[in-house]
Amino acid sequence: MNVNTLKAVYFIGAGGIGMSALVRYFLSKGKKVAGYDRTPSELTQKLNEEGAAIHYEENTALIPDDFKQPETTLIIYTPAIPANHQELTYFRENGFEIQKRAQVLGMLTRTERGMCVAGTHGKTTTSTMAAHLLHQSHVTCNAFLGGISKNYGTNLLLSDKSDLVVIEADEFDRSFHWLTPYATVITATDSDHLDIYGTHEAYVESFRKYTSLIRPDGYLIIKKGIDLQPDVQPGVTVYTYSNDEGDFHAENIRIANGEITFDFISPLGNIADIRLGVPVYVNIENGVAAMALAQIGGATAEEIRTAMATFQGVDRRFDFKIKNDRIVLLSDYAHHPAEIRQSVTSIRTLYPDKKITAIFQPHLYTRTRDFYKEFADSLSLLDEVILLDIYPAREQPIPGITSQLIYDNLRPGIEKCLCKKEDLLDLLKNKHLEVLITLGAGDIDNYIPQISELLKNK
Repeated sequence: MNVNTLKAVYFIGAGGIGMSALVRYFLSKGKKVAGYDRTPSELTQKLNEEGAAIHYEENTALIPDDFKQPETTLIIYTPAIPANHQELTYFRENGFEIQKRAQVLGMLTRTERGMCVAGTHGKTTTSTMAAHLLHQSHVTCNAFLGGISKNYGTNLLLSDKSDLVVIEADEFDRSFHWLTPYATVITATDSDHLDIYGTHEAYVESFRKYTSLIRPDGYLIIKKGIDLQPDVQPGVTVYTYSNDEGDFHAENIRIANGEITFDFISPLGNIADIRLGVPVYVNIENGVAAMALAQIGGATAEEIRTAMATFQGVDRRFDFKIKNDRIVLLSDYAHHPAEIRQSVTSIRTLYPDKKITAIFQPHLYTRTRDFYKEFADSLSLLDEVILLDIYPAREQPIPGITSQLIYDNLRPGIEKCLCKKEDLLDLLKNKHLEVLITLGAGDIDNYIPQISELLKNK
């Protein structure tokens, strides 16, 4: 089935951040779009306003008639949906073409030049930054992002004059194996998704397989020192990067008055005096990788320098909600021990003399089971930790796996407590807070408006 013969596209899991970009893409192509998601959200509400018909009850009777013709309807689902989902079962039993989100993105990388960002963490910020650099340049680009760009208020960018498409390459369920990248960054291979992969070795092997999918005329930009021996085709150019060494890196880093400036060193041409629009230390490394992609894509030095300074960041990625002399509140999607360590280290750099408190909502029972000691180690870099219950997402509870495991392994002497979501606001009312960060990939972000209001009135 090709895009031209399609009349309708039905999404199962329509409200996911990656899925919603495809919802918007098919709406932009004039297709009828409908679908299911488990819970309403601000994002699904926006999708409905934009023309998608999304419902929230798993019920085949709610599938509109326009989406019941197998010859002209494509079904797209997210791997987070259980195999026995009623609507998915209906489409399977009635001969519809059914594809994972990653398969659809893979199709795009075979007709366009895919600029992809893979890795355990840093994907969303790096890919959104690269998309901004290219979109603001004379080259422009299309982009399917894993977060809402604060520059554009969306996770989808479209261009009618560019064959570049920026894609966040997701390793969950080996989804990135559907892609055929033209250029790709690999940021990290710290273990994750062991419910899928079983072992660290199998996880790393999945990234090795991914490198073999790069086009023969393409590029691999790999974080220097990570656990990965790439397996690229002849003709692929391999570069390394990091914040301080590698083919692409930063020199002359200056941190002062809340600003970060550095010189970008590149085999494709150095660029002096790069100023970070979101001045947190981890964005030096993210920026180096994004600028490498932008140079390969054809953006000029002046375009890159200007766009780096105007990059506003991504919702829920080191996202400042309040920032004044009295109180700082930020939201971060970090849900892996290495991400949390990076996030906390960046906050410490900015606020070395302040008390830093985190509200952490663990994401998935399996991830908590596999990494509770590592989570405790990373969270122990904080002054105070408030632990919420595990956000289950697609999983059923596992006996004995609770937030208590992390709590019990936090360093001696740290301020800590376990808290139910519904009790969180009452708890915060009576706390001395200087810098407060919410961490996690669950629904903790839904509480940010109330927390923000509470802190402003304290």
